[in-house]
Amino acid sequence: MTTASLAAAAEQQPANSTARVAVASFIGTAIEFYDFYVYATAAALVIGPVFFPQTSGTAQMLSAFITFGIAFLARPLGSALFGHFGDRIGRKSTLVASLLLMGLSTTLIGLLPGYDSIGAWAPALLCLLRFGQGLGLGGEWGGAALLATENAPRHRRAWFGMFPQMGPSIGFLAANGLFLGLAMALSEEQFRAWGWRIPFILSALLVIVGLYVRLKLAETPVFAKAMARQERSSLPIAELFAHHWRPVLLGALAMVVCYALFYISTVFSLSYGVTSLGYSREQFLGLLCFAVLFMAAATPISAWLSDRYGRRPVLIVGCVAAILSGFTMQPLLSQGSSVEVAAFLALELFLMGVTFAPMGALLPELFPTRVRYTGASAAYNLGGILGASVAPYIAQKLVGMGGLGWVGGYVSVAAALSLIAVLCLHETREQEL
Repeated sequence: MTTASLAAAAEQQPANSTARVAVASFIGTAIEFYDFYVYATAAALVIGPVFFPQTSGTAQMLSAFITFGIAFLARPLGSALFGHFGDRIGRKSTLVASLLLMGLSTTLIGLLPGYDSIGAWAPALLCLLRFGQGLGLGGEWGGAALLATENAPRHRRAWFGMFPQMGPSIGFLAANGLFLGLAMALSEEQFRAWGWRIPFILSALLVIVGLYVRLKLAETPVFAKAMARQERSSLPIAELFAHHWRPVLLGALAMVVCYALFYISTVFSLSYGVTSLGYSREQFLGLLCFAVLFMAAATPISAWLSDRYGRRPVLIVGCVAAILSGFTMQPLLSQGSSVEVAAFLALELFLMGVTFAPMGALLPELFPTRVRYTGASAAYNLGGILGASVAPYIAQKLVGMGGLGWVGGYVSVAAALSLIAVLCLHETREQEL
């Protein structure tokens, strides 16, 4: 076939309906982030005693947070691996593969014996499966964001890009809600013996649902046209860093505030609330489930505003507010009052939604079609290394050195770093995909 006939065939391919795009981009990220947050919650509550019982309580917590960070180191590799195939063979098949890898890794963690059963093999295999989780999630978000934005009208890309951005809120709510139910229904001994495994094993059922939805999709029209014009990169990762390293770097730094806000206010705060403030697991999980509703509410508002006014103005306001929010950590979280703790968590997660929502459109808009999957995924996941991989670990160290004020300072510095990056980026709202 000639290039013209291939282009005509691409024009005639089945179109994805708005509802199908919304469900497919949302459900995959919801499931994958459910998997990821299940581990984050378990790391704060039970991973240390089950897999590192030979050490002190503090060392157990630090070891659990190190295994938490392993997935963030794997995510850029996942973005390179899945980005390569996403830019070479298509968005749809690559998204299916990333969902399978994530679901399999999560389910196997739920079945993995603890240190008391297989000794040092337990933490070693845990790290391997956590690495698999990171690889899978590294390929998920970029593909889901492209699935949404490459099917969107130009002036509604942030709104369509909101669908995958809603996934983390729902995934977090499902993960923490399930842990909350288990904490209320089981004794401490039952929870540590086998109850914590249930959310991991349930991931297998969720993945089946996600695969069914995604296998019904057609390829995005933007990628189909690029394929028809034979606009494929032979090695997307090499082309990306040779010609598009600046948007990768700035996009990654812009993402830092999102990760810092989220993982300090969830993973670290959960651990601190239970161990230092005297909250029970179920009490603090209940506060987090309440607070994440503010993140879910902020996401569509921020997406709508970024379509109306631009990505940069919304992100600049969000970053400035996040800088100021760091100063509220010491007075709100240290008192231990449920109202003050809930206010702090709600504020941080609301700002997470404000800064996170525009990224669903911004990061894909920074790159041309031939390297867009690789580029958006790389920026997103490199930001995770800087903003999230060691955030709970550093926060645990900082609170011991100088108290919660130092942890709040960490949040403010992360937000300032993102603000500088956003100021260096150009506005992408009118960018053609």
